[in-house]
Amino acid sequence: MNAKRSMTLNLTDAEMAAVDELAQKKELSKTAVIRQAIRLYQMLDARMARGEKLFFEDEAAKKKAELMLL
Repeated sequence: MNAKRSMTLNLTDAEMAAVDELAQKKELSKTAVIRQAIRLYQMLDARMARGEKLFFEDEAAKKKAELMLL
């Protein structure tokens, strides 16, 4: 079983507002939002490490933009 550990996370007002907004919009707890964000970042990082690229596409405007992660 996965043991849970706790940590303190200090966020700016803007960052906390973003977490609050996402939690309300997605009907999730703030903890669930942070967990999803970590899993998403981990997946993106792994795929980019394999040389894959991530794009956003606007079909109507026929534009593509590559997402670059640091």
